[in-house]
Amino acid sequence: MNRYFHYTVNVYIQKLSTIYFVAFCRRNMAPPPSTIVSPVVTLLLRGLTFICLLISIVVLATNTTTSDEVTDFTDFYAYRYMMASGVIGIVHTVLQIAFTIYYLSSGNRFGGDGWTSANFYGDMVITYLLATGAAACFGLTISLTRNDSEAKDFLISANFAARLLFDGFIFNAISSVYSFVHCLLQRD
Repeated sequence: MNRYFHYTVNVYIQKLSTIYFVAFCRRNMAPPPSTIVSPVVTLLLRGLTFICLLISIVVLATNTTTSDEVTDFTDFYAYRYMMASGVIGIVHTVLQIAFTIYYLSSGNRFGGDGWTSANFYGDMVITYLLATGAAACFGLTISLTRNDSEAKDFLISANFAARLLFDGFIFNAISSVYSFVHCLLQRD
């Protein structure tokens, strides 16, 4: 009986010490963050998206070839679509960078909590736009590579621009996941 008494007292002491320790830690801990993803991470992803899209547009705009006549991106619908999706993506990314910098400097979100849903849906539209622009360029480049071997440098540069646009799509997709998480947190 004496052993049982010591055993139960030890169990109760361990439970009480655990309860006091947890209460002490909760009292001295910082409050949980208001967002899961740091705005600095979002700003970094947006910056990487901007850089990839800008380089992609510059490479595509300066890409020309002169086999029989001067050929540039305006001669192909897929390359024009890629250029348009890149420009729209840059405009969206610059706006999102500005909104993130505003949030970092003031602590308030632009447009309040109602803006988070629009932010998420805008990210999704731009993400799909960038993906389809890169896919169109990849498809046309592969098709033209099989048919025309004279414009090899032109097609390699166009493929490089499509790769950069695809990288911008990846960074924007990751950023849109963070927008989705923030949108879910605002609803709770």
